Amino acid sequence: MSSKVLSAATLGLTSHLVEVEADTHSGAHIFSIVGLPDAAVKESRDRVDSAVKNSGFRPPHRCGHITVNLAPADIKKEGPLYDLPIALGFILATKQLRAEIGNRLFIGELSLNGAIRPVNGVLPIAIMAKEKNVTEIIVPEKNAKEAAIVEGLAVIPASNLKELIFHLTGEKKIDPEPPQDLSKVFEPQKYVADMAYIKGQEYAKRALEVAAAGGHNVLLSGPPGSGKTLLARTFPSIMPPLTFPEALEITKIFSIAGKLSRGISLISERPYRAPHHSASAVSLVGGGTFPRPGEISLSHRGVLFLDEFPEFSRNVLENLRQPLEDGMISVSRAQATLSFPARFTLIAAMNPCPCGNATDPEKLCSCTPAGIVKYQRKISGPILDRIDIHAEVPRMRFEKLAETKVGEESASVRKRVTTARKKQRERFQNIDGIITNSEMQNLHIKKFCPLGEKEMALLRQAVDSLHLSARAFHRIIKIARTIADLADSENIEVPHLAEAIQYRQRQI
Repeated sequence: MSSKVLSAATLGLTSHLVEVEADTHSGAHIFSIVGLPDAAVKESRDRVDSAVKNSGFRPPHRCGHITVNLAPADIKKEGPLYDLPIALGFILATKQLRAEIGNRLFIGELSLNGAIRPVNGVLPIAIMAKEKNVTEIIVPEKNAKEAAIVEGLAVIPASNLKELIFHLTGEKKIDPEPPQDLSKVFEPQKYVADMAYIKGQEYAKRALEVAAAGGHNVLLSGPPGSGKTLLARTFPSIMPPLTFPEALEITKIFSIAGKLSRGISLISERPYRAPHHSASAVSLVGGGTFPRPGEISLSHRGVLFLDEFPEFSRNVLENLRQPLEDGMISVSRAQATLSFPARFTLIAAMNPCPCGNATDPEKLCSCTPAGIVKYQRKISGPILDRIDIHAEVPRMRFEKLAETKVGEESASVRKRVTTARKKQRERFQNIDGIITNSEMQNLHIKKFCPLGEKEMALLRQAVDSLHLSARAFHRIIKIARTIADLADSENIEVPHLAEAIQYRQRQI
């Protein structure tokens, strides 16, 4: 006899329907799984055998020849999420369960006693199930809140195999997971790090405000202890609130990577990722036998903070080129080549030299000119050229540090940033793939950033005197567009352009 149960496979952020076909017939005991399974799927034979037996059913090892096919065969199947559909397919094929499965989809790992354990990547599967008109999705109990984000889809939280069988036969129905109340998820967040408590550094604070408003990347340079790391930590507090599509996209990435905390249905805060400078290329970019998102993708729509920027391996830093330009990262392995979104705001921090005192007027630099050049050359020109804003963070004098006056709160800055972002959403509402000024291509710059004669003359002078590249030329215009948005100006004017140009004058 044969049976068919629906399940799913995920490639990148996209899920696909998988038909789990089970067939049994008499003969010597063989339990084979075909359809491009990985090692974890092949190992499910032993888990399924014990789970079925301990749930009170006749196990596979007593039922002759069993063949399980995961179709379509050209899609790689990985992970333990096929345990549950394989077990159900076997029970149906051996007529130990007489129930109408219908248009239901099943995912879940089985423990040896029949308990259903949580798996990764439930959210993209639930979204796909809704698109494919699946009526009901059965997921592990601990994944139910995550799947219940999807409206119009019945989510059944199953804790063990026996309980699920009772649900399918109608003996004891499992109550569907109630839809998530997203209004509570998007309540205003309270941040520990607030710009109000950073003494001075008005220039750097302004640079971060511009970066948050337009999605621009920032390089902070200054001596040790000047406040670079603290400034970076306050950056999420001035970023605009997440929209629902952005939150959904971030949650999908964290779900696939296995980074979504159990019980959390939707990530409502922008990610802040700060990998150590000893991080490998795989941890930053993503990888593994079957590619998984790395720190670059985990910071999508949020912040990637790279402290001690020159201390990162040059090979690691060169991997930033593609995502800084395209907002995507491609991970190639023998098994597959997958692309993950990586539209983050890079905040990089560095000292001006190995000892850190090259730009400090009160401390003597102990580095040789050759040592400073070698240190600065750890970061390639193409990477520096892709960083929009270069801001110096000088050491604060005692008088400034001793001030009791509290600066402007992050909430006030965030209001201006949110207003500027609203202008950009209206500007790009009919253009797919663009949300902020930093994402504009050349044709969009020509359309949305016209310059007058005075502005063009100033820009020509800056290009000639600073020897700017074509990329830097366009980035200055995009920064100026953001500054104009913050000033509620319809056109880019000379003051906006002048401020944008000063952010390209590197201090290292």
